Amino acid sequence: MEKLLIKGGKKLKGKIKIGGAKNAAVAIIPATILSNDICYIENLPDINDVKELKNILFGLSAKVEQDHYSKIKIDTSTIDNYEVIGDCPRSMRASYYFIGAMLGRFGKAKVSLPGGCNIGVRPIDQHIKGFEALGATVTIQHGVVSAEAKELKGASIFLDVVSVGATINIMLAATRAKGTTTIENAAKEPHVVDVANFLNTMGADIRGAGTDVIRINGVEEMHGCEYMVIPDQIEAGTYMLAAAATKGDVLIENIIPKHLESISAKLIEMGVNVKEFEDSIQVSQGEEPLRHVNIKTQPYPGFPTDLQQPMTVLLSIASGTSIVTESIWENRFLHIDELKRMGANIKVEGRVAIIEGKEKLSGAEVVATDLRAGAAMVIAGLIGEGETLIGNLIHVDRGYEDLENKLCSLGADIKRINV
Repeated sequence: MEKLLIKGGKKLKGKIKIGGAKNAAVAIIPATILSNDICYIENLPDINDVKELKNILFGLSAKVEQDHYSKIKIDTSTIDNYEVIGDCPRSMRASYYFIGAMLGRFGKAKVSLPGGCNIGVRPIDQHIKGFEALGATVTIQHGVVSAEAKELKGASIFLDVVSVGATINIMLAATRAKGTTTIENAAKEPHVVDVANFLNTMGADIRGAGTDVIRINGVEEMHGCEYMVIPDQIEAGTYMLAAAATKGDVLIENIIPKHLESISAKLIEMGVNVKEFEDSIQVSQGEEPLRHVNIKTQPYPGFPTDLQQPMTVLLSIASGTSIVTESIWENRFLHIDELKRMGANIKVEGRVAIIEGKEKLSGAEVVATDLRAGAAMVIAGLIGEGETLIGNLIHVDRGYEDLENKLCSLGADIKRINV
């Protein structure tokens, strides 16, 4: 079993380059099916979720070639079936994007219900609502979602909750539907915009991405393209928080600063120095001790739920009492018990965490309870006195590219070991 061994107390210093956005990449890869052609995708993160999606494409008889570690060539003209069933789709959440993509191209799809992190109830009812509004019949039997339509037709769809997954999945299916589809109460996250831009590059006609109303004018055919995935907002935010927690000085490159405004604002409120440049951000130690702040996770452009857990670690060493409200997922405080092993003083009441800041944490043996919790435990290990051993790395590897080597380049004492 692989674990991360961290010797805490090192200030992170230097510069680091951020990879492609996981949440955009895992939707763009299935979206290539809509083209029935060759697509070249650049700036893909080297993470397990991307590898699993490529394996799914192989299973569908698509041709996938790795031109470079971050660039692949995908030829979906050879796909000969519309079923994605088995362990691969069950290992991640993003496998449900194959439903929208194959429904758009073939008018039918069979996909195993998705897996992913245990951070709360994650139904796909809004996805199904959208597919049915477009004219598809959707059933779930024996853990498999089956969707079929003789013809997809544009429709007006109002999402009951703001859902990134449903917004993207409906968008995929609607690109080749007849007529115009309107998605109201749509998610506005940067990766939603990136997927829409990718689809438009393939010949789709999508307008309004980044607002709460998206309009898709259906097209009969789509073509191949070359596309570069946007930088990962969450990876960048994680390193910003790590730099602040270790009282370091880190220049984070290859980013879009606007995507990180909610994180930058909270760090500045805490007394951290944050300097924005055209495509980079520098985070360094302020003159005063870290101050407490209150956080409430919200859909973009609010504070992202994916950074709530790493932020909790930073607040655990800030002076005073901080309150974190998790408004997106009900199970996103599972990492708190692991932080308590390291001496954190945190009390959870429902979806609210009350954090009494301490001067320091101490190293301990802990586990990553989910993807972003894994990042949180790494940051905790970086600031903890002594050694921290982190298990269950399968979660971390799903979403962070070369995490330990990137941290080592900044001066961290971290290595992967077999136990």
